[in-house]
Amino acid sequence: MQSKTLQQLADHVGGKIIGDPDIAINSVAGLDNAKAGDISFLTNAKYEPKLKGTQASAVIVAEEAKTDAALLVAEDPYYALQQIVVLMYGHRKNKPVGISDKAAVAETAIVGENCNICDFVTISDNVQIGVNCYFYPGVFIGPDTKIGNDCIFYPNAVVFNDVVIGDRVIVQSNASVGQDGYGFATHKGFHHKIPQIGKVILEDDVEIGSSCAIERGTLEDTTIGKGSKIGDLVAIGHGARIGPYCLLVPQVGISGSTTMGHHCVLGGQVGVTGHLQIGNMARVAAQSGVMTNIADGQSVLGSPAVDASKGRRAYTLIEHLPEFKKRIKALERKLDKLESQK
Repeated sequence: MQSKTLQQLADHVGGKIIGDPDIAINSVAGLDNAKAGDISFLTNAKYEPKLKGTQASAVIVAEEAKTDAALLVAEDPYYALQQIVVLMYGHRKNKPVGISDKAAVAETAIVGENCNICDFVTISDNVQIGVNCYFYPGVFIGPDTKIGNDCIFYPNAVVFNDVVIGDRVIVQSNASVGQDGYGFATHKGFHHKIPQIGKVILEDDVEIGSSCAIERGTLEDTTIGKGSKIGDLVAIGHGARIGPYCLLVPQVGISGSTTMGHHCVLGGQVGVTGHLQIGNMARVAAQSGVMTNIADGQSVLGSPAVDASKGRRAYTLIEHLPEFKKRIKALERKLDKLESQK
């Protein structure tokens, strides 16, 4: 970690300072836990009251606000925070190890310059690896897989055969990429396994979270688009196509042959049935069950998922349903009494 002046940080993110530009910033912290020498941030208006009590020396904001702390005004405070954290802390450092004697690297594999292959890694036949890649202990890379430059595979990540991986891809620990899809033909009560002959393609700048399962396609490839980030414990079915720059929060499940546009966001534990079309920039609230197509830009929630504007109104009624039931019963009794008096 490197100490910086507030002016240096503002110059780095292209922001404006309100207050003392020479304040020394030693660390980054949340508004509640910040102390002197820390810089904090405000990205949600509902936390603005915390500005008055924060002990941070400076706060990153989108516009001027009332606080005793100095302000660093930036167009996008959260992105400015990301830039500052990278500047002061950097990303995880991977210790150079070269190619370990305890790794199993096939003679037919092609390994680019400056790659690091740790103990007990397996690189199978005809694998092609670009430059500056890092393989943590226990990683398995299956035959005929192609890997681009600057990729990282964390401990015990598994990549099956014929997978195509772009540049700057990260596969977190215990993830599985390219295993057989869940494909069976049921005949006379028996389930017969269908060979999965498609591939998995991870485009540039994709990140796959820990313990994810990305199935290869039955006939067509499973594709994760450029820049998409897949959270932990996500399952993506055979032949699904995830567009570029999507965010899939942990525990999402995508069934086979579903197609998703660009910049979609799926909250935690969302389930999506197969063969659906999810439009560009669609948003799905946590724990929703998606059973129909979603239009471009649409937000949905609930199970089954419905348009968010309708869903919110419907869910606000749930807590009142017992009272509604009592009132309906009372009205029915009154109606029965009136009918009996005719």
